[in-house]
Parts: sequence; C-alpha cells; structure tokens
Amino acid sequence: MNSGDTAWILVSTALVMLMTPGVALFYGGMVRKKNLISTLMMSFAVLALVSILWVVFGYTLSFGSDISSLVGNLDFLGLNNVGMEPTEGSTIPHLLFMMFQGMFAIITVALITGAVVERIKFSTLLVFAGVWLALIYGPIAHWVWGGGWIGQLGALDFAGGTVVHINAGVSAAALVVLLGARRGLGKEPMEPNNIPMVMLGAALLWFGWFGFNGGSSLAANGAAANAFVTTNTAAAAAAFVWILLSWRSRRPTLLGAVTGAVAGLVAITPAAGFVTPMAALAIGAVAAMVCYWAMSFKARKGFDDSLDVMSVHGVGGIWGALATGIFATAAVGGVDGALAGNLEQLGIQAIAVAATMAYAFFGTLIIGKILDKTMGLRVKEAEEIVGLDLSQHGERAYGGIK
Repeated sequence: MNSGDTAWILVSTALVMLMTPGVALFYGGMVRKKNLISTLMMSFAVLALVSILWVVFGYTLSFGSDISSLVGNLDFLGLNNVGMEPTEGSTIPHLLFMMFQGMFAIITVALITGAVVERIKFSTLLVFAGVWLALIYGPIAHWVWGGGWIGQLGALDFAGGTVVHINAGVSAAALVVLLGARRGLGKEPMEPNNIPMVMLGAALLWFGWFGFNGGSSLAANGAAANAFVTTNTAAAAAAFVWILLSWRSRRPTLLGAVTGAVAGLVAITPAAGFVTPMAALAIGAVAAMVCYWAMSFKARKGFDDSLDVMSVHGVGGIWGALATGIFATAAVGGVDGALAGNLEQLGIQAIAVAATMAYAFFGTLIIGKILDKTMGLRVKEAEEIVGLDLSQHGERAYGGIK
C-alpha cells in the first residue's frame, strides 16, 4: 500500500464523481425550459442507480476473472473478495480501485442521455441503464481493461476512449435511430435555455477530467503529471480551434467554445498517458475539426442526436483512439505509435474501435427495441408538448415561467 497513491486516487474518484453533475448542467442548459428538470434528473438518477448496480454486479462483470476473454466472472459479486488490501501489482486498496472504476461506468451511462433528452420515458431510461450496464458496458470494459481480448491484443486506452466515449456515442446513436426526432425539429425554436449553465457544466467537466485522466495512472507519479498536462493542452487547443471555426461562418459563440473544449477532452482521453504535450496540441486541434464537421453533417441530415453525443463523444473518441496509435511514444507510455515506426499499433487501435462500435451499436439497438416493445421508449405526444419536466416529474425549473 502506498499512501500517496491512495490519496491521489481518492481525490481522483471524487473529481470523476463531480463530472456527472457536470454533465447534468452541461446538458441541462442546452435543452428548452420545459425539459430542464428532466435532463438534470436523468444524470442524477443515473448517478444513484449505477452506483448501486456497480457494487452489486457491474464491477465483477468488468473486472472479475476472465471468462473466454469476453467478460468477468462472478468472483466479486456484491463486492465479495473486494476489501481494503491492494490487489497484486497495485498500491491502492481494492475497494478504492473498484470505486474509481465505478465513476467511469456512471458517467458513461449519463453521457448517453444527451442524445435522447426531451422525448424518452424516464421509467424506461432507468431500466435501460441497468440492462445496458450489464450487457454492454461490463463486457466492453472487460475487453479493454479487465483482461479481455482487446487488452490482450495490445490496444491502448489510457482512460476510456473506447470504453467510455465511443461506447456512449455509438449507443446513443442507436437509441436515436429507435426514438426518431423530437416533435417540431426544424420547425419550432429549440434554443438553449441557459448557456451560462452550459459553461458551468463544461468547466466542471474540464476540472473533473484531471481526475478522469490523471487518476488513470492509478498512482501519484510522472504518468499522472503527463496526463494532467496533455489533458489541459488538448482541451485548450480544441476550444480555441472551435472558436476560429465558428468565426469563419458566423460569430464565435460561448456554446461552441465549451463544446470544443469537451471534444478535446474526449479525444485526449485514450492518449493522455501515451503522448507528449505537443502531440496533445495536434490531437485537440484535429478533434475540434472532425467534431465540428460531424455536428454540421448531422444537422444537414436531420439526425436528432439532441445534444451531439455521437458527434462529440463518438467521433471524438474514434479520433482519439486512432490518434493514440499514431502519436504514442515509448518515451512517455512505453509503446510507440505509427509516427515512431510502429504501424501495427494503429491497426490494433482500429480493430478496438471497430469492435467497440459494432458491439455497442447493435447491442444497444436490440436492448432498445425490446424495451420499446415492452415498456415504450418515447413519451406520448401530449407529454412531449407540455414538456418532460411536468409530464414526467411534476416540477418546473423556473417557477411560473412557461
């Protein structure tokens, strides 16, 4: 046991926990007034529900002893055999590692909600969260981090490019396919209700991301310091490039700037412990460009991923995972990428991306279809018109203001 490492991962776990309320504010400010409470509630309810399910079965499916390189066994069911002593090769308590990883599972589910706000049934969302945690998140986390086949292949994912961001983005896209567009899309104004709230949420995400990436070193060491620097650098580069991109077509917006920052944070996540700060500049800058293009393309096609989960987290995660295979350097993380002559690493990253996308999309599509047939995914038309705050929760965010 190392007290310094333990202290840092305790702090990092708390930082990552704060990111889910950050997501709530980030998403909440972008929806219409009548759906603000509903959007906040989705993230907060996920924080509670997945916290419970993670200790019951989520952790063991993700990090239990390997079964055929596909999923963990039930050794840790209900946190059996998970105690205060560190596991082999670790310097922090097993309980702390479990909780740190649990925060990643929580925010991954919360991220998905941004694509389906303003029209999904709250009760169905809760059931979806539990089933998706067991059948999609658990296996993919095991493939990459728990001893499964993607990790065995040698794929690099420092803090969740595949496990969190591609997984969430592609799963969100599958739900959008099933739900369809919001009523009145393109015909009614759907302006954000509170852009300062969006900026506050993004700031909490940026702040929490230091624990998200820096904590993924699982120690208070040089790798954590490198992840700190690369995280901030990529976020800053993406935010500034997004400002320049939006300036070309109209005026630089605060909403665009904070979206760019999140895109940079997403893209650096898998690479944070494997690349230099100068590589992080490039990763962040390109993330802004590809995510900006993805959002423009989505808008032209009328695909109603309400808050651009696929455009930012899915596309940004794909670029970040591939960029890890390009810019990784053995001097930082022990593995060289394509720029250092190891073209094979880029191929391995591409396999990890493709496998995650395919499993997440089709798995989520099946889960969503079953839930749609049994419980119904979408609220009734009248409920959508009046808003999910009143129809699902009986509350209004701004008192008597409609």
